[in-house]
Amino acid sequence: MSSKPVRRARERGLTLIELILFIMIVGVALAGILGVLSLTTKHSADPLRRKQALMIAEGLLEEVQLARFSYCDPTSPNAEDEDVGSPGDCALAENWGPEAGGVRPHDNINDYVAQPNLPAAAFDIGGVLSDANGDAMQVDGYTARVTVTPQSIGGIPVAPGAGADVDVLRIRVEVGYDGDKVVLDGYRTRYAPGLL
Repeated sequence: MSSKPVRRARERGLTLIELILFIMIVGVALAGILGVLSLTTKHSADPLRRKQALMIAEGLLEEVQLARFSYCDPTSPNAEDEDVGSPGDCALAENWGPEAGGVRPHDNINDYVAQPNLPAAAFDIGGVLSDANGDAMQVDGYTARVTVTPQSIGGIPVAPGAGADVDVLRIRVEVGYDGDKVVLDGYRTRYAPGLL
């Protein structure tokens, strides 16, 4: 027999401690990645819902912009006279807020809100979002509000405390859905006050 000591060859592989550390590191990394993915998915807008909200907002903004913008109420006997230049020339001047029994589409832009700078749910009929004909839109989870604000643009002034006789209006439509909203702004100028 030889007198050389017998060396045991080092075993290759992982120890139990190394394996447990590896599992812990991978688990923490995986939990972080899944947390970020979950947060991103939760806070990303559903493109279909956003597109539908945008379509609703565009339709409602167009409805308001296409409404009349005259000094006289359309029921006024001199509403179609070309020489009407202010609300004082009207037998029945147009004012803020819908007329009694007024239904959509309203006969004038300022009928959509009770007063300027105050958002109104002018598109709801009985708490249901409705189209210009008063028919329910059959879209769940959407709300719409309109704000009409007298605006000064292009050198056209707005007097402080201006009534319904201003010449430029800014129309803002907000459509809310799932805690998010789409906001569209448009303008309307009084280019033909006697035109009905």
